[in-house]
Amino acid sequence: MPSAHGIAELPDTPDQLARFYGDPPEGVRANMVLTPDGAGAFRGRTKAITDPADQTLLNYLRGLADAVMVGSATVLAEHYGPVELPQETKAARRQAGYTDEPPLVVVTARANLPVALPIFDPSGPRTIVATLASGAKAAAELQEVADVMVVGEDAIDPARILAELADRGLRRVLCEGGPFLLSRLVEHDLVDEMCLTLSPYLAGSQPTTMQPASSLLAPTRLSLRHVLMHDDLLYLRYARG
Repeated sequence: MPSAHGIAELPDTPDQLARFYGDPPEGVRANMVLTPDGAGAFRGRTKAITDPADQTLLNYLRGLADAVMVGSATVLAEHYGPVELPQETKAARRQAGYTDEPPLVVVTARANLPVALPIFDPSGPRTIVATLASGAKAAAELQEVADVMVVGEDAIDPARILAELADRGLRRVLCEGGPFLLSRLVEHDLVDEMCLTLSPYLAGSQPTTMQPASSLLAPTRLSLRHVLMHDDLLYLRYARG
């Protein structure tokens, strides 16, 4: 049903969401939030610039993923735990031959993650840590609580991450940021789809990790699939082609 602004409302049930998001690509679907003044978080976290409807969509997108990929800085800032999905989503995944929840793939150059972090809870799918060869010593301490993949010598190679995940049958990857990981995927032309939530808040200057200038010769063009709305938040879906 269109809203007062003439834009369709974001659905709130899995069956209705499937009409708009139920065909994830084999590759990377990124899901990010952004304020009109360019902030992707407020004081390091996204909670202040999203709402429960956005969280419902996030859980739905996670339910369609083989793996959820996220940078270690975002894991620490957002206090990540294992992916937790509603019981009906778990049942649907089980019926389709998937694990109840997708594993987390944490991308970190140094692998200096405390083993006591909630992401290493043994009750859920085993977390995968993707790191550099130079992080192998720290990563060795994580071997008992996570699967460790070396995905580069001097710089994280996102194509290698995706290839390693595909070898494990994990082809539909949901990337939840942060900005550094997303930029690495963009630089390597590996983003197949972008689900962007445009938040109505003004957040001011929110410093993020310094990044080198892009080496792209031209920006990558995506096509708009839809625009949805709920409580002044806009939900945009862009895809290749």
